[in-house]
Amino acid sequence: MYVTYLVFCILGAVIVFKVVRIQFTSKENMARQTEALRTQMRTIEASRGNIYSDNNSLLATSIPYYEIRMDLYADGLTNENFTKNVDSLSLCLANLFRDRTVDAYKARLVEARADTNRYLLIQRKVKHDQLLKLKKFPLYNLGKNKSGLIIIKENKRSRPYGYLAARTIGYERVDRDRPTDTTRAGLEGAYSKFLNGINGQQLMKKVGPRWKPVSENYSVMPQNGCDIISTLDIHLQAVAEEALHNQLIAHQAKSGCVVVMEVETGYVKAIANLTLDEEGEYYESFNHAIGTSMEPGSTMKLASTIVALEQNAVKPEDIVHTGTGVWKPYADDDFEIKDTHGNGDITFEQAFVVSSNIGISRPIWDNYRGKPSQFIEGLKKLGVHLPVGIDLKGEANPYVKKPGDRTWSGTTLPQMSIGYEIRSTPLQTLTLYNAVANNGKMVKPQFVKEIRRGITTIKQFEPVVLNEKICSDKTLKQVRKMMELVVERGTGKELKSANFKIAGKTGTAQILEHGRYSKEKYLASFCGYFPANRPKYSCIVVIRETKSGQYYGAEISAPVFKEIADKIYSRKIELHNYLNTPFQKMTEAPELKNTRYSDAQMLLKEMKLKSLSDDDGATWVRTGKKGRKVTLTTLATHENIVPDVIGMGLKDAMALLEEQGLKVIVHGTGTVKRQSLPAGNRVYKGQKIIIELRLS
Repeated sequence: MYVTYLVFCILGAVIVFKVVRIQFTSKENMARQTEALRTQMRTIEASRGNIYSDNNSLLATSIPYYEIRMDLYADGLTNENFTKNVDSLSLCLANLFRDRTVDAYKARLVEARADTNRYLLIQRKVKHDQLLKLKKFPLYNLGKNKSGLIIIKENKRSRPYGYLAARTIGYERVDRDRPTDTTRAGLEGAYSKFLNGINGQQLMKKVGPRWKPVSENYSVMPQNGCDIISTLDIHLQAVAEEALHNQLIAHQAKSGCVVVMEVETGYVKAIANLTLDEEGEYYESFNHAIGTSMEPGSTMKLASTIVALEQNAVKPEDIVHTGTGVWKPYADDDFEIKDTHGNGDITFEQAFVVSSNIGISRPIWDNYRGKPSQFIEGLKKLGVHLPVGIDLKGEANPYVKKPGDRTWSGTTLPQMSIGYEIRSTPLQTLTLYNAVANNGKMVKPQFVKEIRRGITTIKQFEPVVLNEKICSDKTLKQVRKMMELVVERGTGKELKSANFKIAGKTGTAQILEHGRYSKEKYLASFCGYFPANRPKYSCIVVIRETKSGQYYGAEISAPVFKEIADKIYSRKIELHNYLNTPFQKMTEAPELKNTRYSDAQMLLKEMKLKSLSDDDGATWVRTGKKGRKVTLTTLATHENIVPDVIGMGLKDAMALLEEQGLKVIVHGTGTVKRQSLPAGNRVYKGQKIIIELRLS
């Protein structure tokens, strides 16, 4: 018992000793350790870069939102300041956010003050303009320490044009519980490493469950992300989406896509993908143009035609026997190649123009059935077996069979020649057509032109050549003529335009379901380029599974192509023929408006025209012409005298009249044809003068 008693006494003494030591000698050290646990460097997320269209229209940006909280027990927040300002602060908060009454705000603040709440939520998702007003409120305008104001910045991704090009712009979604599980799509995903920037560091203190900044200064300043300048033309994008959307509604189609590409560069100017949802609305749920590999049907006849012509297996003028519209490669087999109607004996060129399945398939069969590998090698030379390698994620691989494959059969060769038993995405098909338009040079489709940090270019994306020459100039000339004839008098004649030429190919394909080709579900397409004589843009339209009873590419997809082409042509003045015709030799000088002498001389220098002047020191001149020379005659002006402005443009007339103190009223546009106060009259201060302008 004595031993036990002694042990407990010693144990008690040790405990008392430790308590005293902690209380008097280790207090400050432990307080520092506790503070260290509550204060640490925290990561501050950098602002994500913007995505722009080709003309710098904003497609995606990070909009700052703020979470406003309040430390009601801040060191500098005295009872005097709180009591003095709580009423006016409550009034200002109620007027700004309009979610609570003045009394409700006051009661909340007073209660939080009594409870020594150090992290009271005032408002979430506060906009920047609201924040600027809030900082001027009573109490808050005393500064962070004296008011307890806590501002937490958050960035939210926003698309100013809403759903326009939404799938191509894409997204990056980070799982907060699993940061490594990030879903990326479109430009946001493909160029995330440039857009994200470099995060910063800031000293923060834990208050309750949250962390708040100890100071507004950063230990490591966050570096905002780079901006992406895309190739998309926001106007063309709107045109493409509207044209596709209207056609899908009109024919109750399941889905559709459109891609518009610049021929020379491969820059994608517009890409639209719409799918019918369960509520009967069309929206961008999947990028079919990039991610859906399908049997293209007759648009693949271009590849077969190029191969046959390039290998001298056939000539455009060769006669093909299509009969009544049914042809059996094997006389003792049920397998048939059919046309919609009989075409009799036609040339190979005519077969392409009217999209005869027999007219294309039969020559391929006759020339390659004993050597199918030669035909496949011809297709591979065109690159149709390879993905185009775009930077956006999700490009589906094309599929080209070859002899010896498990799925190769006796029907494969005649079927492949007309776009069956072969797979390609719409963008991959367009890349081939674009190469034909680009004089045989195949370029990679691209969605980004430039990456910038501020005004500094970090990276520029020049055109990338995939194949310098897909075939000979002779073959190119032949197939380009065929595609023009498709629109002139073939299956695409609905696209014929009086203003400019279109070249292309229609396509209609039965959709394979459960091992059989459906007789009710079709894929309608049109692929081509314009203007045909000077190709500037290529375009593909693919529409799937219509319910209107119409399903041919000429009926369904071609009208969308034409609407897009017409609107592009009307907007792009450089495509108009009269601007591209050679200048005829000038026989006489052009007519110029009366103007300042210095402006006239500058204009004549630009136009490389000679002039005859009566006074090189004149300020204003009348213009005329003498043969191929422009005459400049002094136009006298006098103070307080109405000048003669007839024959001037509006800018010069306004300047000259207002110099005299006249108030000018303008009617019409163009050149001044009449003035209400005759030249030479005396000017009275504030007097009005009416000038009438008309187009010459």
